[in-house]
Amino acid sequence: MLIIPYICSMFQRIAVIIVSLVMLHSCGKNNQNPVPNIPVDVTIDLGLPSYFSLQGVSGYAYVNAGSRGIIVYRKSINEFIAFDRHSPADPEGTCPLPLYPNPNNFLELIDSCNVASFSLYDGSPISNSEFGLRQYATQYNGANSLRIYN
Repeated sequence: MLIIPYICSMFQRIAVIIVSLVMLHSCGKNNQNPVPNIPVDVTIDLGLPSYFSLQGVSGYAYVNAGSRGIIVYRKSINEFIAFDRHSPADPEGTCPLPLYPNPNNFLELIDSCNVASFSLYDGSPISNSEFGLRQYATQYNGANSLRIYN
């Protein structure tokens, strides 16, 4: 009977040690996205010709805001997603072109200088980057107005 509490106590100690080691290991890493955090709070009118492609699901458009511009993608009828076009693989922003959709797969954004690529659907890195894209919050009013902010 005394062996069961001893085993449970031992597992708890091992779990605490493992969690502590993982936390100590991650403290030394820089987990900050290298893309500058530029304050953004813009509202776009989806009825304007420059945002016409956002009227349909899977459409995308560029917005002049953020570090190197923002790309907005319409995921569904009521859901939009917005990412900075500044590549995390190019922290200094020296590449002359900001991220742009792959001509063969528009759901993949390309960094032509660093051969990095990212998912337009969720911002995750596909290749040659430790970090995903800097994302901005979006708020859709259900009509023609979309707010992009952080």
